Amino acid sequence: MPIYSLGSQIPQIAASAFVHPDAVIIGSVVIGEEASVWPQAVLRGDYGQIAIGDRTSVQDGTVIHATAELPTIVGAECVVGHLVHLEGCVIEDHCLIGSSSVVLHRVRIHEHALVGANAMVTNDTDVPSFAMALGVPATVFHDRVSKGAFAQAVDLYVANGRRYQRELIRLE
Repeated sequence: MPIYSLGSQIPQIAASAFVHPDAVIIGSVVIGEEASVWPQAVLRGDYGQIAIGDRTSVQDGTVIHATAELPTIVGAECVVGHLVHLEGCVIEDHCLIGSSSVVLHRVRIHEHALVGANAMVTNDTDVPSFAMALGVPATVFHDRVSKGAFAQAVDLYVANGRRYQRELIRLE
């Protein structure tokens, strides 16, 4: 799998994490215990730090970047959907970031919140706990998510990461 240091910036990946061989990890990237990073995801920590929390899945085709001033932090037990773009934002624990969404600079998604598929969360937006951010640009809807709403998806991806660690074999 392509995991690269960039000068003194060296990725730190927990032994229990699963990083698919077709994902790309570069530079200042920290990946927590039982986290998973899936095919074609790119985590490029060249300008600033990227941190992925324990038991968080970063799904296929996602791009995560940071700036020199703004790290990109994704908390524990989050689900980051397919084709997501995260840059210079903070995603707290127990969040779901829907497929093809974009979350930009200085955005904070608080615990147990959801960003809907295809949403565009623009700079400086604050999404409170248990809220949904939907649309382009995203509109925040309060008190729409229940505690534990994403737990089943988190467990599914942790189990799938373990399965891939045991069973994935490249044939060609």
